[in-house]
Amino acid sequence: MAISSFADLLEEARRQPEPQRLLFVFARAELPDHPSEEQRRRFEQGEGGVLTPTVCVDKSPDELSDMAALVAESRTTGTEWDIVFVAAMADQGGPALVEQHLQRMVESLKMGSIDRFLAFDRAGEVVGFQ
Repeated sequence: MAISSFADLLEEARRQPEPQRLLFVFARAELPDHPSEEQRRRFEQGEGGVLTPTVCVDKSPDELSDMAALVAESRTTGTEWDIVFVAAMADQGGPALVEQHLQRMVESLKMGSIDRFLAFDRAGEVVGFQ
């Protein structure tokens, strides 16, 4: 199944033979340190910038009804975000293993390695990067 929306992700995770954990890293788009005028202009137009991880959490697919619920829950953190990166894993190994995977995700994102994760905007649509 091609995943093109958050609803598709939830549906696919629920179909798996083993229970799943969804790992979320919320990120905010920011200007890089010492931006050029071109970088600043593009950022002000809603393009470019760097993605800074802000909050991470794990959920089972059954704990989520849709993207609107995830967005509403994220508001309780008081932290702004623009894109959420998602990975899935079998729900085995307990909280320590989940935390380890979340930290690996954060480190990967900080290094710019985003191709292993799905990314969604606040509307629940898949975000592609060029």
